Amino acid sequence: MEHPLKIYNTLTRRLEQFIPLHSPFVGLYVCGPTVYGDPHLGHARPAIVFDVLFRYLSYLDYKVRYVRNITDVGHLESDADHGEDKIAKKARLEQLEPMEVVQYYTVRYHYFMDKLNVKRPSIEPHASGHIIEQQEWVQKMIENGYAYEVNGSVYFDVEKYSQRFNYGKLSGRKIEELYATTRELEGQEEKKNPFDFALWKKAAPEHIMRWRSPWGEGFPGWHLECSVMSTKYLGEVFDIHGGGMDLLFPHHECEIAQSVATLGKESVRYWMHNNLITINGQKMGKSLGNFITLEEIFNGTNKLLTKAFHPMVIRFFILQAHYRSTLDFSNEALLAAEKGYYRLMDAYFLLNKIRPTVANSSLNLKEIEQKCFEALNEDLNTPIVLAQFFELVKIINSANQGSINFSEDDIAFIKKMYNTFIFEILGLMPIEDKTNNELLEKVVDIIIEERLIARNKKDFETSDRIRTKLNEVGIEIKDTKNGTEWKIVS
Repeated sequence: MEHPLKIYNTLTRRLEQFIPLHSPFVGLYVCGPTVYGDPHLGHARPAIVFDVLFRYLSYLDYKVRYVRNITDVGHLESDADHGEDKIAKKARLEQLEPMEVVQYYTVRYHYFMDKLNVKRPSIEPHASGHIIEQQEWVQKMIENGYAYEVNGSVYFDVEKYSQRFNYGKLSGRKIEELYATTRELEGQEEKKNPFDFALWKKAAPEHIMRWRSPWGEGFPGWHLECSVMSTKYLGEVFDIHGGGMDLLFPHHECEIAQSVATLGKESVRYWMHNNLITINGQKMGKSLGNFITLEEIFNGTNKLLTKAFHPMVIRFFILQAHYRSTLDFSNEALLAAEKGYYRLMDAYFLLNKIRPTVANSSLNLKEIEQKCFEALNEDLNTPIVLAQFFELVKIINSANQGSINFSEDDIAFIKKMYNTFIFEILGLMPIEDKTNNELLEKVVDIIIEERLIARNKKDFETSDRIRTKLNEVGIEIKDTKNGTEWKIVS
């Protein structure tokens, strides 16, 4: 089975025809959240990007096994090999069991992903549920000569690995650069080299999360979990591994090294990385303290926001930029996205009000459909899909004004395109801007009442001026024997 989807392979740094070697099955693994706090906007981007990929592959009739992990152990404060475990720290501060923290924030994560209409993955494994498998990988790397044990901790020997394999092939980094740029950290002098990374860490006396192992009580390193869980559920070699650009080094680089050192081969055919959401050009993240939670966005409680935003507006905001480009957050950007989203939805609801006027029209709607498929096939270019639909919005509005004729087939075909691209693949949901509609109705009714008062006074100049001004902003009024009617025409 072959299909035209091209994806940008981060490893080869080029667009490649994606043809699964064992089609029609596709294995997709995406790095999920570390569950020690509420998800923020930065978490939403990879979830939505790879949800679209999941949806589109499924639409193309591939059987997709989508695995997205939950990190609930081993992710230290520095994202490296020192500091306190993020979940253990949260548990200590809140006087909870670590798994209470994990359960609470996992449920919260699911709640907000559901709001964004992100589909649940096929399998969602927890790192803490795969300790035995991780220990087996560590033992195998020791046996193969690529790991060493010191004082109850086990480290990956990057220098030894680099003598035979290319550590840095994903990120483009050279081991010579690592010697020059990697600093010694307190408590890391037991490593052969400061850039060696932990496969298993000895637990300090105060460390809450610990397991017995051949090397003493401890816990697995952060990088190991994804190598172990991805191959457990997708096989030793699988198709796509995704995640944010910030995971490319060292996390995904370490994954490649671990797979080669354990299995003797790389596990991932195609690496896909979404770019970051920024605020004033700076990465959004908890470690930088500049993150905005999804709850704050949905409730409008963050000081950077002037109002609350619907989850579908956030999904639209993310999809209007290509996944490999940076996306800068601002209140103004969300307001613009809101306007665009509701314009797209208003046109969809308008379809139900337009009556066909011809049996056959000269519209070539299939050309727009074809361009949408071409955009998706060219590395999931969702901005181009949305741009094509805004061309379609213009056509719908023109038909509503009577300047373009629709046939019954035209209306059915456009609805089908909305259902396929906007709702099924892009995962947007048809939400009416009822608040704005109700407010608009009240305002226009007040204006029409003032016009009626002017007419009754025979002040036709004012009456005509009101009609003209309303028409200029896209509201058409019509006097009938039953009163004055109005409608939006643009």
